[in-house]
Amino acid sequence: MRILKVIPFFMFGSAVAFAPNANVNIERNAVRPSIVSHPSSSSNSALFSSNMPNDDGLGQKFGGYTAKQRLREEVESPFRQVRLFFFGGSAGSAMVALYFSALSVLKASMGGFEDAQPMDEALQSCAINLGAVVVCAALAWRDYQAGEANLARIAKGGALARLAVSPASTPNARTTLTEYRRTARVLLAAGGKEYIAELARSLNSDQLADTNTLAEAIEAVDVILVPVLLESDGRVGDTRTCWLNTVPEEDDRNFDIERANNIVSFPVGNAAWTEYLESEIETCKKQGFDVINKGFTIVVKKNGRILRRATGQPQWGGFIETMEVMDGSKFGMPGDSEKYGGP
Repeated sequence: MRILKVIPFFMFGSAVAFAPNANVNIERNAVRPSIVSHPSSSSNSALFSSNMPNDDGLGQKFGGYTAKQRLREEVESPFRQVRLFFFGGSAGSAMVALYFSALSVLKASMGGFEDAQPMDEALQSCAINLGAVVVCAALAWRDYQAGEANLARIAKGGALARLAVSPASTPNARTTLTEYRRTARVLLAAGGKEYIAELARSLNSDQLADTNTLAEAIEAVDVILVPVLLESDGRVGDTRTCWLNTVPEEDDRNFDIERANNIVSFPVGNAAWTEYLESEIETCKKQGFDVINKGFTIVVKKNGRILRRATGQPQWGGFIETMEVMDGSKFGMPGDSEKYGGP
């Protein structure tokens, strides 16, 4: 009797990171993410997070990344392992051939060997094998580096999804950014005290001749604002207190710090936020930007990927007008036909 052996093949997947936005008309009463006292391990959470308690060991790290993250990387680039095996094996084979070619050159140079190749043929073989070693090894190394970069992006996307926030309207509630997937875009605005105060005034006071309706317009395009207070040493501080203690300036009419509560959430767990923003702050500093005074923003799309990064205060006019087009909700979020129309 023959025994049929079934060999499972695992394909590994992609993760979520930051990318560009899109414009589509969205209902003002669009569905908002559910806010819970303790973040739940929903299916969306499982897609983003890599350290869930009930993941059958997939959250355990090896080589700096979890098995789940490696699975996602394989799904995103399913033939990378095949290419690594092929090019790595080819480089190894070429090195063996190079060894014997070098022996042929040595025998031809010493003379006295009846089976020795002519010197020109031996040198030609050496050159061919050496070239094969260099090319195949370079291709394998490049693919390996691309895989490592993709894993780093996946891990950072998971860290972003696990960051916790507390809505301004319900201070005792807690949720993670994972809960906003498909329902809202997230705008992270990080900077020093003056940056946060200016941001608060721009949303909560009438600074022009007419009434400030920025909060309503931002809510209409499904955006949640997460201001992040940065201390001088780069650590994340008490953003909620800084925001609530904002004092209006002379031109800030009808200032009400609670006016924009529906669209604002504050960071919870400053250590995790500090760790996540460390690389972002480092990148800004390398490019010569003052992250404390000038600040920077990160826009996260509804699918959890990063849309864009920018320095300074959010440019609300262009931001609101282009958000639906840049994020592509109508075209990129399956299952939303009822909301956006279409088949």
